[in-house]
Amino acid sequence: MTHRETDSDTANPYRQQLLKAGVPEAMHDMLRHHGVGDLVEKMEITFLELTRDRVVATMPVRGNTQVTGLLHGGAHVVLAETLGSFAAGIHAGLGSRQALGIEIGASHHRAATEGLVVGTCTPIHLGRTLTTHEIVMTDEQGRRLSTVRMTNMIKDTKLPQPDKRSSE
Repeated sequence: MTHRETDSDTANPYRQQLLKAGVPEAMHDMLRHHGVGDLVEKMEITFLELTRDRVVATMPVRGNTQVTGLLHGGAHVVLAETLGSFAAGIHAGLGSRQALGIEIGASHHRAATEGLVVGTCTPIHLGRTLTTHEIVMTDEQGRRLSTVRMTNMIKDTKLPQPDKRSSE
C-alpha cells in the first residue's frame, strides 16, 4: 500500500473517483465494481443528490461545447442519461438487478455558453421491469435548457464473481 492509498481505497478501487464525483459514501458499495464511469469524469459531472425519487448533478459548460461555443446537445444527453441511469439503478436496488437504457429523447430549449448546467431527474414511472424518468437541465439562473425523457429496462444479471485463482 502506498502512502496515498487507504484501506478503504483497497477495498473499493473507485473510492477516490466516487468521492470526486460527489457520490455519497452510502452508495460506494453499490458502485464498487465499476465506479461512475470514465465519461462522468471526462464531462466533470458532480452529483449533488442521489435518491430513488430525485437525482441532481451539475456539469460545467466549459469543456463540453461545440465549435461555436455553445453547450453541445450531446453533452445535455450525456448528463441526462447519467442521471436517468443512476436513478433507475437505485430503483433496481443492490444485488442481482441492473438498469439498461432502452430509449432516450431530448428537446433543447435554450443555449448555454458559460457556467454550470444543473440536471434534475425525477421518476415518471417506477415499475418492476421498466422505469421512465424526466430529466430537466437548467442554467444557474434556473432557466430550462433542455428536457429529456429516458426509459430503462430492469433485468436480472449476474454479479461479478471473485477470481477463484486468487484464493488458491
